[in-house]
Amino acid sequence: MLKDSATDSLDGVPTGFQHEAFVYSGDEEFVRQSAPLVHDGLATDAVIVAVLPPDRAALLRETLGESAARVRFIDIALVGRNPARLIPFWRDVVQQSGGRPVLGLCESVYPGRTAAEYDEALLHEGLTDLAFAADSGFRLCCPFAADTGIDPTATHSGAEALAEKTFRTPLNDVPDRAERWDFGLTDLNQVRRWVNGQASSHGVSRDRMDDLGLALHEICTNSIRFGGGRGALSVWIENGSLVCDVADQGRIDDFLVGRVMPPLDGLGGRGVWLANQLCDLVQLRSGDGFTQVRLHTRLR
Repeated sequence: MLKDSATDSLDGVPTGFQHEAFVYSGDEEFVRQSAPLVHDGLATDAVIVAVLPPDRAALLRETLGESAARVRFIDIALVGRNPARLIPFWRDVVQQSGGRPVLGLCESVYPGRTAAEYDEALLHEGLTDLAFAADSGFRLCCPFAADTGIDPTATHSGAEALAEKTFRTPLNDVPDRAERWDFGLTDLNQVRRWVNGQASSHGVSRDRMDDLGLALHEICTNSIRFGGGRGALSVWIENGSLVCDVADQGRIDDFLVGRVMPPLDGLGGRGVWLANQLCDLVQLRSGDGFTQVRLHTRLR
């Protein structure tokens, strides 16, 4: 098992947030590595939450027997299809633990994700160290299926530096087939109607269309307020999703924007937070003179 971010120890006991990973090949190895972690948590009366694909959860339940009743199991696709929702999820778990230690199992990089989802899951892994650096009672263990081809040493060793590099690097180019619209303040209503038409023509449901419209309005408004007064919207279909890319000339310095609930009286952060709750996937990159927010909404 790779152990990454536990801080210095006292009498051999790690202090600070512990962020670990292990690679498994097949059912037997998954159980062999995950079950002892759960038993360790049970021995310390930890709050134990396993956020896993259903097949992994079923295996672990069977192995644990009666002890499985003391573990909270959650489908990773329900809370983490958009990986940006995972940090707030774990923040709620830690805050509601009543002072008990917390043990989490979380397979954010699960087989079957799209390439964009893998990218965001890996960014999430790096940002997790930043988000929970001060949480001494929290231990998070991340299984990686070998057939994903992803080496967790890249995300659990020097993870914060990797996350910063990823955050500051533009996303892959908008494809030539995308339709584009340069917008300003007076264009927002027209932009929303145009994207609704695009979504409707590709079979997006009315509820999902409303979610996308609200998220897109918030992101475009951010471009006008913080990105130089204008932005560029590109729309295309990719991997069964309608993708809306909003680019402007602003810069974001908070790597956790949209992953931490913004204060009600704050000036920024609410738009990205809302987009993360409403869209199936949100990708955000920002550096000197550029910000990109890419919203993905599944067609079915």
